[in-house]
Amino acid sequence: MGSQGFLGEFEQLVLLAVIQEGDSAFALEVRRMIEDRTGRSISRGAFYTTLDRLERKGMATWTQETPKDQRRRAPLRLYRVTPEGLDALRESRRALDSLSRGLDALLERGR
Repeated sequence: MGSQGFLGEFEQLVLLAVIQEGDSAFALEVRRMIEDRTGRSISRGAFYTTLDRLERKGMATWTQETPKDQRRRAPLRLYRVTPEGLDALRESRRALDSLSRGLDALLERGR
């Protein structure tokens, strides 16, 4: 996988949620999606630290947007996954698929 190393589980969740949110990938919406879909409560600090780390790694970027909701005054950050972020997600998925191969019966048990 390149010099960035493998993505951590939470980094993967954040990147996937940004992609899912598309044109609505503002931090609050991304965080809510992860909480809704995983059933996890996510601390604000851990979430923003992860976004900053993904940006430093070149896997995510953001643009400043003016809120459409007039009650919100501060500019918002609209996040996007970069091509490097997509490559990292693909590589992480390939690694998980490879390591999971042949374990379907064990991993599906209990469903």
